[in-house]
Amino acid sequence: MKKILCFCLVLVLSLCLGSLAQATDGYFSHGYGIKAKGMGGAQTAVAQDAMIAATNPAGMAFVGDRFDVGIDWFSPQRNATRSGAAAIDGSADSGSTNFFIPELGLNKMITPNLAVGLTIYGNGGMNTNYPTGQITSAAGVATCNNFLNMGGQPTASSNNLLCGTSRLGVDLMQVIFAPTVAYKVTPNHSFGISPLIGYQRFKAEGLQGFAAYSEDKNNLTNRGYDDASGLGVRIGWMGKISDAVTLGAAYSSKIYMTPFEKYKGLFANQGDFDIPENYNVGIAVKVLQPLLLAVDYQRINYTSVASVSNPSNNGGATIANTLGGDGDRGFGWSDVNVWKVGLQYQATDKLALRAGYNHTDNPIQSRDVTFNIIAPGVVTDHYTAGLTYKIGKSSELTIAYMHAVSNSVTGSSLFNDFGVAAGNERISMSQNSLGIAFGMKF
Repeated sequence: MKKILCFCLVLVLSLCLGSLAQATDGYFSHGYGIKAKGMGGAQTAVAQDAMIAATNPAGMAFVGDRFDVGIDWFSPQRNATRSGAAAIDGSADSGSTNFFIPELGLNKMITPNLAVGLTIYGNGGMNTNYPTGQITSAAGVATCNNFLNMGGQPTASSNNLLCGTSRLGVDLMQVIFAPTVAYKVTPNHSFGISPLIGYQRFKAEGLQGFAAYSEDKNNLTNRGYDDASGLGVRIGWMGKISDAVTLGAAYSSKIYMTPFEKYKGLFANQGDFDIPENYNVGIAVKVLQPLLLAVDYQRINYTSVASVSNPSNNGGATIANTLGGDGDRGFGWSDVNVWKVGLQYQATDKLALRAGYNHTDNPIQSRDVTFNIIAPGVVTDHYTAGLTYKIGKSSELTIAYMHAVSNSVTGSSLFNDFGVAAGNERISMSQNSLGIAFGMKF
């Protein structure tokens, strides 16, 4: 147990110091835990490991004494293109394409009915890194320098795709610590609660071209990393209705975070960036003795966070003082509905095979393409596969693969507000991930 606790500490530090990128269901992961990821994320009514608390804390009462640790290699491919603007046309691929995302779950049955545990997991998805130098022609540089002069910014001899003077991108990392208590009120029904302790880190670069919009241009871009922390709660229920059918439901409040002071000129409401509320329901059915079918529905309410959901055209043609203040421009993300379907087939006593499909609404509309060049979370369809193999009486290895099909959104550039023909912009994304986890009963 001492070795496990030491490993937990190392993992926590790696989560806090590393960068995460998980733009799948918006910027939530398509699933939490490698087993769930192999089933399209369908886990609300499936208690198989100590990562269940990230989806439904009630499931910990059915997990038993176990330790789970995993890492997911995540590779998003992002592209942004502007056309029809002549002088400031350009295209760029994000250079950040490889991320390693750890996860950890630990559960202990205090009594046959009472479980306590800890689950640590991450969100992300606003992590991009576009090189500078897309706009180099004399006419293009003159146009960008005009934008920069309007914002009182130093000019440059070449510019990034958003007319900034350095490389362009953002880095958002969110880590959730979820200590959990779950209790079986009957042998087949449990309730669980997880206080959610949130930590997030953010930086933005290359947004000098938006200085004319900002109410605080000194806290808009290139300020390095800033940190925020906050609290929320997730509650859940899981019930075995029969030997063949299990139901589950969970609700997570908004995680109320402290503001990003260094970026209060970028995010609406002076740097506010809470983690949105969400809820999910699910059913798991043993279609045949070796075959399990799981279906989840999830709702993520991005509109509960103004900096995420306020339309980027708030203020209309007005430029000055429309970024960073109350009710100002945001990324324009809509609430999304997510459907997750997973299959698990127990091929032998040692081998379980999985497959899944995850479909989410696209949170980004065409009006908001410009802002979302730095956060192009537009994928909607995810296909998954995975397996678990027992390597001993009490231990196992799990792997899972996910492919998110390329999707894109096109819309009119916000730079048209400056009175120039800025044309249209297109953002696109596809993804792959491959994860491995070790699980142990003790």
